Amino acid sequence: MRTLNEDHLEIGNMSLGWHKQPLNTSKRGGYNDQTIVEHIRNAVLMQRLPPNTKLPEITLGEVFGVSRSVVRKALTRLAAEHVINQRPNQVARVRAPTVEETRETFSARRLIEGEIVALLAGKLGTDTLATLNAQVEDEQQAYARQDEPARIEHSLTIHHLLAEHASNRILGTMLTDLILRTSIVIALYKRPTLASCYLEGDHATLMVHLAKGDAEGARQCVHDHLHSLEALLDLSPRGAETDLKAILGGKLVQA
Repeated sequence: MRTLNEDHLEIGNMSLGWHKQPLNTSKRGGYNDQTIVEHIRNAVLMQRLPPNTKLPEITLGEVFGVSRSVVRKALTRLAAEHVINQRPNQVARVRAPTVEETRETFSARRLIEGEIVALLAGKLGTDTLATLNAQVEDEQQAYARQDEPARIEHSLTIHHLLAEHASNRILGTMLTDLILRTSIVIALYKRPTLASCYLEGDHATLMVHLAKGDAEGARQCVHDHLHSLEALLDLSPRGAETDLKAILGGKLVQA
């Protein structure tokens, strides 16, 4: 099992702690494909880029001060992460999952994560439970001070830790993918009037079930949590007229 660095956790292509990280520049002084991926992914997660927003290569090249080949590499990676749609001879767009796809994504995550926590109940070590409980407390504190980026980070960390410690590694890998997919969906379709998707007590209750070894209680807690998150979504169509330069910043902007 991998060693957990509590200050920075990276699983798959998802780098947690993103809202605190400066954008790294390439040796030539401009952005590289990794930082472009992080910048666009974060803009989507924080609801700054709505569904169907066009991402023209020329415009992105101007924004980040890089060649179109670098932009293409970044867009290919974002497409692999299900953040954008990229089709031949068409301008890339921020993903706009259909209602059916959204329902299917949440259904799949309920099945996978529910099974993972049921298998983990009563089997997590003291240190792991302490780390999870610390993240739950940090999430609550971030919500109380209205620090939504930090709250999202702690929430994601909780679920990524569950994926990392899954006794079935295949299920863990599947959950890692589904966490990002559902996070993108939530960011894209959270009701505009809703400041946060924080569900008070859900994560804390899950920790109690895991510590007690209550497999079915943990499974049901995950199911209820994800049903509640899904109910917070507004899947009606939204406009996608955006100013990429204003949202992502020009090449001289300081991160």
